[in-house]
Amino acid sequence: MAIVPVALGARSYDIIVEQGALDRAGDILAPYARKGRLVVVTDAHVAAAQLPRLDASLRAANVTLEPIILPPGEQTKSWRHLEQLLDALLALEIERGDHVVALGGGVIGDLVGFAASILKRGCHFIQVPTTLLAQVDSSVGGKTAINTAAGKNLIGSFYQPTLVLIDPSTLDSLPPRETRAGYAEVVKYGLIDDPDFFGWCEANAQALLAGDPDARTIAIERSVRAKAAIVADDERETSGRRALLNLGHTFGHALEADTGFCDTLLHGEGVAAGMALAFRYSARLGLCAQSDADRVTAHLKAVGLPHNLATAHVTADGAALVGHMLHDKKMAAGTLPFLLARGIGQTFLSKDVVLDDVAAFLDADHAATA
Repeated sequence: MAIVPVALGARSYDIIVEQGALDRAGDILAPYARKGRLVVVTDAHVAAAQLPRLDASLRAANVTLEPIILPPGEQTKSWRHLEQLLDALLALEIERGDHVVALGGGVIGDLVGFAASILKRGCHFIQVPTTLLAQVDSSVGGKTAINTAAGKNLIGSFYQPTLVLIDPSTLDSLPPRETRAGYAEVVKYGLIDDPDFFGWCEANAQALLAGDPDARTIAIERSVRAKAAIVADDERETSGRRALLNLGHTFGHALEADTGFCDTLLHGEGVAAGMALAFRYSARLGLCAQSDADRVTAHLKAVGLPHNLATAHVTADGAALVGHMLHDKKMAAGTLPFLLARGIGQTFLSKDVVLDDVAAFLDADHAATA
């Protein structure tokens, strides 16, 4: 078992990474159960695969599980399902001192975290992420949100969980595509500032994706340690360091918007294509070597992730994609910061990108890779 602290003063919490942790979650979560009850929010897919394990563990610890089961998919991060969830929590008489458990992927974690942040002006919540993407990224750091017609994650809050409990064995039930999508957020940490970890990813990605427990545990632990350090240094993205975690996301969110925030392009797939585009755009600007951009693209392609507009199923032109970017929540004074790179492990925040040039690059890149 690994325990990774997120050092945020009074809001500090631990990330527990342990194979089989879900089967002993009762012992871990019992102290957070008021009057011997925990409300667990999940989706229909995760409920079928993992809820019986959690229920059995809680029952063994004399804790009653009260489930709220929502539809699966990105569309659940919406006003409608936020209202549905809040009404269900109020009907269960959740109090400010209670803990709501988010059991699922990034959609459930983001939605439950946001609901907890506004319910009775704030109750507690615990993250039990069951997808690779949620385990290495979205469950850590307190970013909570829902999507709107204007864009992704535009309505939300910074609200830290009380605990993050990660059991890599929950990945056994995932379709291979979901695991690959989550892997994009793993390799991101190497591309940000850890070229040695990117090299580890190149050597171990296939084992990780095939379900090797050691490779999965190493990837998860290294990823959450990297994110915990960044979050502790810049919790609310004020110094600029936390913004590095958005590598691939400005391009990726535009691709997701163009495909309708649906299963055509999963979030991690959009991030993968976005990282490849960010490196190729950096090479276009002369910031990094073309060989680095080619290496990133080749690795993403080798593991079966989208690496250009065509493989992301995006047909829109550059101007339309830049139009989506204008709704990005990072816009400030009419300027959109971009995460670019001077090389692998050398990501930086640029605030002088010309959006017309981005549109031209996207058109040229699409033509070159179509």
